[in-house]
Amino acid sequence: MASTKTRTQDPKSLGPKPPFPEQHQEPPGHEAALRPQADHGEKTYRGSGRLKDMATLITGADSGIGRAVALAFAREGADVLISYLNEEDDARATGQLVQEAGRKVVLMAGDIREESHCRKLIDKAFEQLGRLDVLVNNAAYQMAQPDIESISSEQLDRTFRTNVYAMFFLCKAALPRMKPGSNIINTASIQSFEQAPYLLDYATTKSAIVSFTKGLARMVAERGIRVNAVAPGPIWTPLIPSTMPQDKVKDFGKSSVFARAAQPAEVAPVYVLLASSEASYITGEVYGVTGGRMPF
Repeated sequence: MASTKTRTQDPKSLGPKPPFPEQHQEPPGHEAALRPQADHGEKTYRGSGRLKDMATLITGADSGIGRAVALAFAREGADVLISYLNEEDDARATGQLVQEAGRKVVLMAGDIREESHCRKLIDKAFEQLGRLDVLVNNAAYQMAQPDIESISSEQLDRTFRTNVYAMFFLCKAALPRMKPGSNIINTASIQSFEQAPYLLDYATTKSAIVSFTKGLARMVAERGIRVNAVAPGPIWTPLIPSTMPQDKVKDFGKSSVFARAAQPAEVAPVYVLLASSEASYITGEVYGVTGGRMPF
């Protein structure tokens, strides 16, 4: 697996440790307002041609994990379609990173909760990139609530449509056109297995993603297509200050064995591995990047 850091570095020393400064953003949040700024591998990720000339689509690629994955994919030689909701500045910044790596980038805004938009995303990938080798279902929505009574029907619907329905819509549209050797990577979460009560609806969707990943992997294995998931733990992204109460933001990541949250750059190499031919015998798996907290 490609590394963004040298082997001699102590993982406990990488990235800022809590407490984080008081901050709040309106969802979905923006990278420029995040304090401290996140590390997506801009200065550290070095590619080695592992995804040379692949065509990839990443949802939620404007910021956070999605930006780090887009950067890593591009530096590994892939072209990238960046799917995002409406965060124009963040999406353009990610696009610039892809272009600086010498790869083609396509930006497409829109709401993946709508099946019609998901179909358009897949069409755009084939129109602009010629094919689709890797689909990364990464976009997600969460909003912390103190109890089940506080979770509105509107929030429940938004969480499920963003996290689960969109994944289903995109896979359904993409799979008939994907060739043997292609693969799908879904973003699950530590919440799939170690549920925080204040993220009840979000955790439920992340558990569904694990089941979907394992079932779909078996369904499409005969087509020569692999399906896997990555289950991040606490990762420092704009999603955190825009969806969680301040007391949770302040100590975010403190419960990991390294006593800190991960940077997006630290999870992106797992996506690279799963997207590459090196993972040819890996399907239906869930890779944890949780700072030692994965409970399975």
